[in-house]
Amino acid sequence: MKKFLKNNKGATAIEYGLIAALIAVAAIAAMQSVGSKLGTTFNNVSSKLG
Repeated sequence: MKKFLKNNKGATAIEYGLIAALIAVAAIAAMQSVGSKLGTTFNNVSSKLG
């Protein structure tokens, strides 16, 4: 029982998984923002050329 309570590998793996998920959510949000602004820029250029 003591050996089981001292084993922190499972908790550490869960913490790393949560950190990775948080980073993924932040990256997706940032890419959506950049993608939206990039689309607007291309539409502006297209309308001025046409």
